[in-house]
Amino acid sequence: MSKLSKSLLIISILAVICQPSFAGEWKKLFNGENLDGWERKNGKAKYYAEDGVLVGQTVAGQPNSFLCTTDTYSDFILEYEMKLGGAINSGVQIRSESKPEYGNGRVHGYQVECDPSDRAWSGGIYDEARRGWLYPLYRGHEGRAAFNPTGWNKFRVEAVGPHIKTFVNGVPCADLVDDMTAEGFIGLQVHSVPKRHDGMKITWRNIRIMTDDLEDELSEDYMAIHQVNLVPNYLSEREKAEGWKLLWDGKTTDGWRGAKLDDFPEKGWKIEDGVLTVMPSGGAESAYGGDIVTRKKYGDFELKVDFKFTKGANSGIKYFVDPKLNKGPGSAIGCEFQILDDRNHPDAKKGVNGNRTLASLYDLIPAWNPWGKREKRNGWNQARILADGKHVEHWMNNLMMLEYERSTQMWRALVDYSKYKDWPDFGEAEKGNILLQDHGNLVHFRSIKIRELK
Repeated sequence: MSKLSKSLLIISILAVICQPSFAGEWKKLFNGENLDGWERKNGKAKYYAEDGVLVGQTVAGQPNSFLCTTDTYSDFILEYEMKLGGAINSGVQIRSESKPEYGNGRVHGYQVECDPSDRAWSGGIYDEARRGWLYPLYRGHEGRAAFNPTGWNKFRVEAVGPHIKTFVNGVPCADLVDDMTAEGFIGLQVHSVPKRHDGMKITWRNIRIMTDDLEDELSEDYMAIHQVNLVPNYLSEREKAEGWKLLWDGKTTDGWRGAKLDDFPEKGWKIEDGVLTVMPSGGAESAYGGDIVTRKKYGDFELKVDFKFTKGANSGIKYFVDPKLNKGPGSAIGCEFQILDDRNHPDAKKGVNGNRTLASLYDLIPAWNPWGKREKRNGWNQARILADGKHVEHWMNNLMMLEYERSTQMWRALVDYSKYKDWPDFGEAEKGNILLQDHGNLVHFRSIKIRELK
C-alpha cells in the first residue's frame, strides 16, 4: 500500500472515529443487585432485589406505595419490563412529584397503567392523586390486546415536551398532549390491597432511560389511535396535520354570535384567561345572555370541546342547529350533547332511562359506557362529537358514550317520543350551527376545535 493510500485510510478511520454520535445512550435505573438510586414513598410495601429483578410486594392495609428514583427527569425515553404476580393493578409513575404541601407528601402525577382486568387499559395514562384518567383505552383500541396478564411485558414511554406516548409489547397505546408537569421522578407502584391479597408480587427488570439526543429515537405518530390534547386552546402538530382548527381562539368573540342576535351577546358571557364562561342567572333557559352559535354551519365534522361544570349546573353543546326554528323563548333547537351535574340537578331523573344525563343525546339516547362516565366533577372534561354522514357518536374523556344513525325509522321513533316531536325533520339537516347553551348556570368552556370531514 502506498504512503498516500495509507494516509487516506488513516484519515478515513479518524473521520469515522471523530464523527459526532447523534444516537442517545441508555442508562440503567436498576443495577440488578440492590435499590441504589431509589427511595420508598407513602406506603410500606416491600421492595427488594432478587435474582436480577426488582420485586414489589404488597402489604395489606397500607396505602399505595411507590419506589421512586432519587433523580428527576424531564424529556426522556423510558423502557422497562413488568410482570404481575396475580390479578393486581399496578403502574409506573413518570414526571411525578411528592411535596409536603400536596396531600402531606402524597405521590402524584402521570402513571402508565398496568391493568390485568377485563377492562384491559394497560398502557393507558392515569393522573395519580390529581385528575384521574387522562387516556383510558377506549372500545376497539388495538392496544387492549397487547398486554399479557401472566407473563413479562415490555413497556416504552416517550415523553418530550408536552407530548407523551406509550407502547406495550411494541403496540401503541396512548398519545397524550398535556403540560401540567414537565419534570419529576420515576416511581414503581405497589397498590393498596385487602388482607386476601397480602404478599402478592410485582416484578420489574431491564429498567433503562435515555435523556439526550432523543430525536432520532422517537416513534412516528401512529394515526390509528386518537390523540388526546389537554393543553388549553392549542393545536398539536398532529392535529394541524389532521385538519383541526380552533373554533374559538381563546381571546375574542370572532366566529360567534348570539343564537337570536346578529352580534355576540353584550351580557351573560365572559372571556378571561383563555376560558369562555356562561354566567349564572338563576337557571332559566336562554333568558339572560342567551345561547351562542358559530357563524358558520357545519355538516360532516369532528368537534372537541373542553368543559367544566359547577355544582347543580345545566348546559349543553348543540349541533345541526337551526337558530330560526324557535322564534319564542328558550333555547335554539338542535341535537344536544348534554352537560349536567347528574348528582345535583333534578333533570337527571327526568326523561326516559337517563336520557337527560351528562353526555347523553338530550331527551333521546342515554349516555352509557361499561366502565362508567369517568367525569371530572371538579375539573375539565373533554366532549367529542363525531358526525359523519348520518352516523353520530358522543365521546367523553376518550370513552364512547353513545352512537346513533340519523334519518332512520328508529331515529324518527325516538324523536316522536321526545320533546322534539313538534319540530319537523328534527336532527335531519345536512348542515347546522354549533351552539353553546346558556341555561342560567355557571359553566366554563375552552379548547373548542373542529375538523371538517368532507
